[in-house]
Amino acid sequence: MTKTRKNLLCRAAAAFITATALFASSPASADAGFETWINSFYATAAKSGISKATYRQAFAGIKTPDPDVLEKARYQPEFKHKIWEYIDSRVNPYTRKIGQEMAVKHGRTLAALERHFGVDKTILLAIWSMESNYGAVLAKDERLHYVPRALATLAYADPKRAKYAKTQLIAALKILQNGDVGPRDLNGSWAGAMGHTQFIPTSYLLYAIDADGNGHKDIWNSVPDALATAANLLKKNGWQPGQTWGYEVAPPRDGSQYAGQTKTLAQWAALGFTRPNGKGFRNGDQRAELKMPGGVGSPGFLMTKNFFVIKRYNASDSYALGVGLLADEIAGYGGMQQAWSRPDGSLDIKQKFELQSRLKSLGYYDGEVDGNFGSGSKAAIQAFQSRNGLAPDGEPTQHLLKALQD
Repeated sequence: MTKTRKNLLCRAAAAFITATALFASSPASADAGFETWINSFYATAAKSGISKATYRQAFAGIKTPDPDVLEKARYQPEFKHKIWEYIDSRVNPYTRKIGQEMAVKHGRTLAALERHFGVDKTILLAIWSMESNYGAVLAKDERLHYVPRALATLAYADPKRAKYAKTQLIAALKILQNGDVGPRDLNGSWAGAMGHTQFIPTSYLLYAIDADGNGHKDIWNSVPDALATAANLLKKNGWQPGQTWGYEVAPPRDGSQYAGQTKTLAQWAALGFTRPNGKGFRNGDQRAELKMPGGVGSPGFLMTKNFFVIKRYNASDSYALGVGLLADEIAGYGGMQQAWSRPDGSLDIKQKFELQSRLKSLGYYDGEVDGNFGSGSKAAIQAFQSRNGLAPDGEPTQHLLKALQD
């Protein structure tokens, strides 16, 4: 064996022993495979400059994967819900009301960010709503996950997301090592998105801003930092100040054939695409892509550059549309003018609010009237149905609303 090869083998063995020894003093693991993975991943983390002390601190007491992470990874509403269900749950009187209240409460911060970054304050508010319900989610510990454990879980047990998770885990460890946040506050979503505006670790490292001037970038506890970080991402990805994200349009009878095509707004108008409020387009030379997320016979949307910049935040069309529509409502421009092509018997968002309100007034429901039908709303529906001789399926329908109205 050559001296060089012998040295390489010695260094490799030393690295393995070091990684294994990191957690040698911990008690027997409930998942030996997971703990082995954590031990072995230190060699990768070390190449990115992560110290042993930081690694030990990050994974102290972590012996099992997070089962909730794997369950949530299989369920992503922006890709599973019908477009009207997704929009209803995020763009409604409740989210508009709270957004307008937050616009007043954080008015000076939002005005300063709008001046500095050129991003509409209502877009920032809409993102804040979509990401964490204006920070309310951060107060609900059961919805949060310790980010290093969550990402290690994905890297270990989700082959489809393993590469992503490893990259994000290294970034999360850098955040911890930089001292921006301690382990106690390093919490986020199942996929590692963190803080009020839900930044994944790599994006945090790229865009995080200390907007409140206290010397720390803190998107977990500082609203100014979180909103500034969101504005910084949009600006650096090409946000066009003073321009809209898109226009709701009424397509002509044969309009669906143009879905996915890009033309100038003047060209769209010449093809018979009109705004349902009767107004024209502000800049005829601006290019826009036609989206028809509800399918044939549904409202259309001409998406301009800023829509696609929002998608740099979240690649889902549904997400970016939700941000744009909610921003318009917070600004007081009004909501969608046309109705989605919903299945027969289903409720629109106003009817969903009415149903919840009636259940609450009758004493069946004690939750927030927000148009979302979670376990509390379904239990209230079932209780009403059982007491009134209806099949207790817990489903919000036109038939149920009529029964409540009678």
